[in-house]
Amino acid sequence: MKLAETNYDNRETGCCARLDVEAWDETEHVWDRKPFVKDRVRKLFHVPLNFGTVVERDHQKIEAVEGYPREPFTLADERSRWSTDLYFTTDREIPDATMEHLSGTFVSKVFEGPYGDAGKWMEAMKAWVRARGQEPEHIYFYYATCPKCAKQFGKNHVVLFAKVA
Repeated sequence: MKLAETNYDNRETGCCARLDVEAWDETEHVWDRKPFVKDRVRKLFHVPLNFGTVVERDHQKIEAVEGYPREPFTLADERSRWSTDLYFTTDREIPDATMEHLSGTFVSKVFEGPYGDAGKWMEAMKAWVRARGQEPEHIYFYYATCPKCAKQFGKNHVVLFAKVA
């Protein structure tokens, strides 16, 4: 199944594109070994310490082989207050990178608000998935905009993905 259409036009900010909320909200995605570059960000009580370094390192590897898909996004697996695993979408194997292939059925839902609401979003996501008659196996975050762009857009959108099968 094709991912939601995202208008990846970042000319407005030179950084993040506006998220097409309707395309990502309450949608289903079936992935069969969807490739991602996986890396880990160190944190101290949920505050990222090396986020920029990790993103730049993986971005360079993906760009070197023109490996970004048409609709790029990054998933975050908020493992603990000490680390987060990042999953960068790609359309091919990336040399010298840790690759992870995700398979299964995922449902996504868009949330809006400050990053501090992440715990509330997680609980709301679990409730929404259960209301659909499914059980969330694992939940990932897609932070669609950086803080600077969220301020310019006047909205901070975050998409949560729950693996349900």
